[in-house]
Amino acid sequence: MVAQNIFFGILSAIVILSALRMVTTRNIVHAALYLVAVLAGLGALYVLLTAEFVATTQVLVYIGAVMVLFLFGIMLTKAPLGNAMEMTGKQWPIAAGVAALLGGVIVYSLVNHFGSDRLVTDGPIYRTADVSDEVFSTYIVPFEAVSVLLLAALIGAIVLARKD
Repeated sequence: MVAQNIFFGILSAIVILSALRMVTTRNIVHAALYLVAVLAGLGALYVLLTAEFVATTQVLVYIGAVMVLFLFGIMLTKAPLGNAMEMTGKQWPIAAGVAALLGGVIVYSLVNHFGSDRLVTDGPIYRTADVSDEVFSTYIVPFEAVSVLLLAALIGAIVLARKD
């Protein structure tokens, strides 16, 4: 077996287990830390796909910025940090069934649409410079709008936390 396939299996197992623990834990801080593990695993999978720019962006933006914002919001809103039994609703079996049904529909749709199609391996190769030129020239306004939105969310969390 190729080493890349072995690493893919290990990383995907880590991502799946962390995602399952993220949604089943009762501690909200632990859930956020499991989300960090999921995002880091996805960044490592991007490296396996030779998408270094996307992997770097994943680590810097999602783990470095968004997760810090999530944890900052959790700490400022005085969310229950311990085990909170009342956070699980009585309808969780129905929600789990709907999630399983939706997952089955997605898998069926993907298999039905793509079937035995093979990935194109001789397509164009995009360099990191090409991607960054596209992001910072064509999509600069949406990129900056997202940064302003994150700043507004941070300021809103501070305003809600301080009652002075």
